[in-house]
Amino acid sequence: MALIQDANMFPRDFAWGAGTAAYQVEGGWQADGKGPSIWDTFCHEKGRVFGDQSGDVACNSYELWERDLECIQQLGLTHYRFSLSWSRLLPDGTTRHVNQKGVQYYNKVINDLVGCNVSPMVTLYHFDLPQALQDQGGWKSPCIASLFESYAKFCFQTFGDRVKLWITINEPYVCAKLGHEDGIHAPGLKEPGVTAYLVGHNMLRAHAMAWHGYNSYFRTAQRGLVSLAINSDWIEPLNTHCEEDIAATERYLAFTLGWFAWPLFVTGDYPEIMRSAIDAESKKLGYNGSSRLPSFSKDEPTILGTADFFALNYYTSRKIKQGEGCGNILCMKSDRDAGEVLDASWPICGVSWLAVVPDGLRKLLKYIKDTFKNPAVYITENGFSQVGPLQIEDDQRSKFYKDTIMEIAKAVQADRVDIRGYFAWTLLDNFEWADGYSVRFGLYHVDFEDEKLSRTMYQSGREYSKIILKHKFSQ
Repeated sequence: MALIQDANMFPRDFAWGAGTAAYQVEGGWQADGKGPSIWDTFCHEKGRVFGDQSGDVACNSYELWERDLECIQQLGLTHYRFSLSWSRLLPDGTTRHVNQKGVQYYNKVINDLVGCNVSPMVTLYHFDLPQALQDQGGWKSPCIASLFESYAKFCFQTFGDRVKLWITINEPYVCAKLGHEDGIHAPGLKEPGVTAYLVGHNMLRAHAMAWHGYNSYFRTAQRGLVSLAINSDWIEPLNTHCEEDIAATERYLAFTLGWFAWPLFVTGDYPEIMRSAIDAESKKLGYNGSSRLPSFSKDEPTILGTADFFALNYYTSRKIKQGEGCGNILCMKSDRDAGEVLDASWPICGVSWLAVVPDGLRKLLKYIKDTFKNPAVYITENGFSQVGPLQIEDDQRSKFYKDTIMEIAKAVQADRVDIRGYFAWTLLDNFEWADGYSVRFGLYHVDFEDEKLSRTMYQSGREYSKIILKHKFSQ
């Protein structure tokens, strides 16, 4: 750990944070005038979520915020990332009706953080669309972008005097694919091959409109930064000498990271490799409509340049080989034609998909620097899951944080990546989407069997806190 004690290891104002999302921690799903979200609806349908669990109560952060604040202070965080519940603020999704109780709650959260010298990073949308807007078409509707812009402007006007870091939309890839292609996230749609691309397109439109709104009306006075959080694995060809595997790797990157980063940072449009693959598959299967990947209108605000920093959510890595498609149906799997393989040397933490590959993060950071014009980077999510018997003394996760932060240090010093901050996922064990409470990512354990929902710091939380303190005192 000698490197991490080096005074020059990280920038002086490096953000040491942790993150949460409203639906995963707040509870209070009907409290004080909040409207229902698509995750409320999804969870209340039988068979959607592990054990038919829900975020109705979750960590009850809506009522226990002061306890969460104590956790933040105990860790010594300089930054805290959380999301606003759109339907708590605007129950029908529009500014026609503002829920003042929701405004008061988030004002308290932000004021308490600022009062403790903790900077808020606020996410406007973390998977929980108001059900009222879903009933009007949700993210499939072209109107959603202007509705999101109105919501964003309301939030900038209401909270922006104290918030300097904004995320518009978290992981549009996950929202689009898992929610509209695979049906395993809210709103639970299974419309393969078409809808995910439309949803991703409307999310980019919504983000760009929100960014331009901030840039035009709020930036001069508030002096904040706005971006969109992109999730990406690090990937490499399974066989580095196999042309098919190399080509599959390029396609996979185009369909994941490139889908959203290319329009924001490179051309203002989707990667050509992505569009050509989709159109070729359409032709192969006799699809006669216009391209399933929409085009951006010249009449709308430009996409290129609407990210003030690169917000990266990284969890794992993959080896890629030529894909096998999914038969004679249109779907994203066939479009990208790339198969995922786990390296046998990578340990698995908790859930089957999460291989522990800290050095993959360094490689991905270097790729982002080289490909996207050396942007400022915030690592906005990164974590290690636990399932099965509870382990407060979580040695493996403690080692994970040490190893990961060491790889970030190498990216800063050796690779000269402009990394501005790191946010561990997550502050608290919480509702982990379709996995319910069966998967634990927290720096604090939450006892969901205890009516008081007691919080207990994991060993990994203590380890992360030590790293933060070493860095702070080295400056």
